[in-house]
This record gives sequence, C-alpha cells and structure tokens, in this order.
Amino acid sequence: MYPDRSPKNLKRQVATRSVKKTVLVFCEGELTEPDYVQALRRVPEIANSASVDIRISDAHGTPVTLVDDAIRAKNADPEIDECWCLFDVEWPRDHPEQHHPHLLEAIDRAKSIPGIYTAVSNPCFEIWLLMHYTDVTAFAYNEDAARLSKAKDGRRGKAIDAAAYMPLRAEASRRAKVMEAWHSSAGTKPPQDNPSSGMHRFLDAITPAVSS
Repeated sequence: MYPDRSPKNLKRQVATRSVKKTVLVFCEGELTEPDYVQALRRVPEIANSASVDIRISDAHGTPVTLVDDAIRAKNADPEIDECWCLFDVEWPRDHPEQHHPHLLEAIDRAKSIPGIYTAVSNPCFEIWLLMHYTDVTAFAYNEDAARLSKAKDGRRGKAIDAAAYMPLRAEASRRAKVMEAWHSSAGTKPPQDNPSSGMHRFLDAITPAVSS
C-alpha cells in the first residue's frame, strides 16, 4: 500500500504546526542588554517552545532612534509580530537633570504604533539586574545602580554572566511589578518613577504561557 497523500492529510499536518512568534529587539547598550537577551534565548521553555524567535538589532542610540528604527523594521517585514525597544531613563549623579533626550516622546510614539513596545529601566538597566537579587525601593543614580549590581554578581566591568541571572528572572519580574504598582498608586509618572523597570513586560511577552 502507498501512504495516504491526500490533501486532507496534508491540511491536517499544516494545521497542527506551531505558529512562531517573531520578536525583534532593539537595545540601547552594546554589551549588557544584548548579553541578557541572548541568555533568554537559551532558556529551554523559550528556546524549545518554537513560539518566539528573538532577533537582536545592531542598532544602538537614543530612545527616539530605537523606536523609529523599530517602526521602520516592522513596516518593512510583515513577519515581525512585535518590536521591543530596551532603553534607560538615565540619572547621572553629576548631572541629574540630564535624562535621555526626548524620552517621553519615544515612549508615546511607541504606544501609538501597534506592535511596538518599550521596556524602560529607571535609572538604567543595572536596576533591573539588581532586582534579580534584592528588593529595590530607593531612588538610585546610575552610579548607585551599577555599584550595587556589581556587588551582587561580582563582575568588574559591564560584561555580565547572563546565564546566572536566568534562574532569578521570575523574582526580578515580581519585584519590578511591585514597584510599578507602587508608582501607579502614587501617581508617579516617567521619568520620576525611579526606581523601576519595564523588563518584566518583555519577559511576559516572550515566555510561553503555562497551560493549566
């Protein structure tokens, strides 16, 4: 007997194939953020689910630049489901008034375009790294966040052992959500929502839902 090659059988196979979600990530930093996202790609429930394909853009720059690049990329490629822009607010101790230029414009522009999202860390990405290890409730300058983060993971420079953060990411998300809720209840809006990080929303977007 020959195998069944009927159209009905082919249709059934296609219907059961997993739908792949494509996410393009735009990172402000050139080292820490890409390393962290690459480690996420290697997490089994993300890598093996065939539900997300993270592409890291080599575009770096200001928040507005990242958002504009994300919009162009999504318009150019219909296979991209979501674009995520990861950037900081910036609170340098010597010039605390110098946040990233056009920060709120970038956030509002992303909100106005379907499929474009931002994950903003305040003051910087290191505050998100610190949330993997401890509660973070006090205002922090960039330098504070970097110093405290390095004290927790023992690194000397910007390079991180990103794999070491992966088992702690659920706790970091929980802490970030607690701070987000606190700022919301207090009516605190960016860039005054220091400390905070929207990275938990990015993790929720790329992590497959657990079936009940």
